Parts: sequence; structure tokens; C-alpha cells
Amino acid sequence: MAPFFCAAQSFSIKLLTEGTKTSIRGLSVVSDQVIWVSGSNSSIGKSTDGGATWKWMQPKGYAKLDFRDIEAFDDQNAVIVNAGSPAYILKTTDGGESWTEHYKNVDTAIFLDGAGFWDKSKGIIFGDPINNKLQLLKTTDAGKSWQDVTANLKSSLAKGEASFAASGTTVKTLPGGKTWIATGGTVSNIYFSPDYGASWQVFKCPIIQGENSTGPFSIDFLNDKIGVAVGGNYVKDKENTNNVLLTNDGGKTWQKPASPVFGYRSGVTYINTKTLIATGTSGTDISTDGGQNWKHISDKSFNAVQKAKKGKLLILAGEKGSVYQLDTGK
Repeated sequence: MAPFFCAAQSFSIKLLTEGTKTSIRGLSVVSDQVIWVSGSNSSIGKSTDGGATWKWMQPKGYAKLDFRDIEAFDDQNAVIVNAGSPAYILKTTDGGESWTEHYKNVDTAIFLDGAGFWDKSKGIIFGDPINNKLQLLKTTDAGKSWQDVTANLKSSLAKGEASFAASGTTVKTLPGGKTWIATGGTVSNIYFSPDYGASWQVFKCPIIQGENSTGPFSIDFLNDKIGVAVGGNYVKDKENTNNVLLTNDGGKTWQKPASPVFGYRSGVTYINTKTLIATGTSGTDISTDGGQNWKHISDKSFNAVQKAKKGKLLILAGEKGSVYQLDTGK
């Protein structure tokens, strides 16, 4: 299929695959060749040739789960987490041929939102509050075992404060143990840990908030100082009131850009210091000045966006198993 050319400079999106019965929310772009995705109907997809061909799989014994996040390390090793109860964390070491269960929680209130890894062995998964406490799980053995470290975060969450699992990206980890978690709903905060989740600080996030459908739906940090938060109101996805913020001090304070993104956005990523991509159900926007001004480049609906951890490949993913490559023309 010919690329769909967008009405801004030379940006274009190219279809890689679609038609699978899954709404993709989990995305892990390991390299320019290796892409993993996950979504509803227990579906997991993998490409090892940059998206030219795909293998789809469903872990046996885990039917109808919604895998909202996937963290892959290469073409053989990946960890997936589902939303809702019971909550599971599964891991594969053979490229998805088999999956083993490494965590299960049958509490009716459990709802895991996203995962982040500081390196190949150490990672964190967080979930909505139970008894006003943000749920925190930590691994130091690449996802084979998970310790409940919820008690490390002393602050209680406000009534109606929770997080969103729209793309598994309301958590961001950077090497050395730095971690940011964004909450929304009635109140929006940024929870920051400098030390692998051992201790936490709380910063107010002045993004749109106050309803259970409002808040930050995705965050990204270029380094320990420069970051971005996007979101909005997912039930009014074309509105763009106060739904993108920038920070230059590691999330302590946030400022509005000169011009906003063009609607509700559930995924955002830095391509480099100047270029950012934000996407959501009402389209995709790009900034080429560090997030200060945004241009709308496509109306097509997506849930997630990510740049290759090692490489330049940019991937957008969304409903009906759609995976597209974004070409910035550079």
C-alpha cells in the first residue's frame, strides 16, 4: 500500500500491518528491526524485519486479557502486563513461543497501568491505588519475580486520583533508577523516585483534571530535567484545553507551550532534543522546537507512539491491529 502523505512538510505514515482483532496499546520498539506490540483479546505481535512481516500470538490459558503494556529487550525476551483483575505479569524467553506467569493478583481492585525498566534486570510496574496507595511492583531479575514495594511511597492518593493505561506510558524510567509516574482523574500529580523506587517525591501537575476521564495519559523524559506530559479528556478527544505541559526541572514545575497539541493525546515521545511526536484517537502532531509549537500531521487514530531504543524507527499503533511507520523526512 502506498504511504499516506500528511499535509505538513515531508512527514508521512506508512502502513505496516492492520486487520488483527486487537486494539494495540502496548508498544516496544527494540531496534530498527525488532518491534513488539500488545493489546486486547490477549493479542501480541512481533516483527523482526522492521515491520515487513508479523507473527501474532496469544498466550495459552490467558484468553480475553487486555495487555496494555509490553517491555521487550530483544527478539526473544519480553514482559507483558494486563489491565484489570485478575492482574498478570507474563514473560517469554523464546520469542513468544511460550509465556510463563511470574505474578498474579486476584484482588478485585487491582488494575496495573504500565511498566518501565531501568536496565535489563531492574524494572517497575505500577497500578491504580488500593486503599489510597499507588500499587508498586519491582523486579531485579528481569521479571522472573516481583516484590510489592507499595509501602515505599508514603503519600496517599486523593479520592478519584488514579492513572491511565491508554498506552502504558504514564510511567517513565531512565538509567540509574530515576522514575516518574503520572496520575490524573480528580487530581493530577507526578510521583518521582531518584533511587529505583526506594523513596518518592510528589509534584503537582497542572494539566487538565477534575473528572475521571481527564489528566495526563502519557509522559516522556529526554533526560533527568527535560520532560513532557500529554493527555486531555478521552471522551472529548478533539478538545485541547490545557492538555500538554513541559518541564525543565525534572517534573517539579510545568509550563504550557506556546501552542498546544490538537486534541486528546495518549502517547508522546522525544525523537531528539528538538523533535517530539504526540498521538491519540484524534490524530498525530509533531513539534520541531522542543515541544513549544505543534503541527497536526494526520487525523488517523492511534493509541501509542515510540522510537526505537537502538535506532531511528518510529512506530504508531492503535485499533484493529494497526501498526504504522512514521517518516519525518530526515
